[in-house]
Amino acid sequence: MKETNQSSILQRYQLTEFMIKFIKHKLENFYILHMNLKTYVKDVPDFPKEGIIFKDICPLLASSKATNYAIDQLAKGLHEINVTKIVGIESRGFLLGLALAQKMGVGFVPIRKPGKLPGAIIKETYALEYGEDTIEIQENAIQEGDQVVVHDDILATGGTAAAACKLIEQCGGTVVQCNFLLELGFLDGRAKLEDYALHSLMHY
Repeated sequence: MKETNQSSILQRYQLTEFMIKFIKHKLENFYILHMNLKTYVKDVPDFPKEGIIFKDICPLLASSKATNYAIDQLAKGLHEINVTKIVGIESRGFLLGLALAQKMGVGFVPIRKPGKLPGAIIKETYALEYGEDTIEIQENAIQEGDQVVVHDDILATGGTAAAACKLIEQCGGTVVQCNFLLELGFLDGRAKLEDYALHSLMHY
């Protein structure tokens, strides 16, 4: 009789332990499915210069759950449009751009500042508020017929992303989407990308 009672207690304990783990797992999944990525973005005032509020994504990158969720959301719908390459813009576009390419099972191509890429390159110069800037891509990194997603961490004025799209088109590729972790809507970067499909996870 004593052994039967002990066995019954053990079974109830195991069932309770299983239910606790099951509920915990369900709650974690619910949280991930409804994750608010903005809670992982920190405002840093007066950086890199006075008057600017910098959106720091380092806390997001430090969380594996938030990073995985962001990559999953960036990848949504891309399988349906037959993406063949992900292009990441230097330098923070490399962080999730490469992970997105790995998730999609396609190649990753970096677009960099002048003098950073070896071999034959193609360059595109674009206007800034005061002056101009240039970005480059390796000549054969994008092939004729490639279906390309352009990724960067932030869409601000849109100048760099628009220049990246022009580089891809010079190489013979087609830009099927520009996607960003977050978008600063007040800078109206979308206006420079109106010819392209655009996907941003967070809007400010």
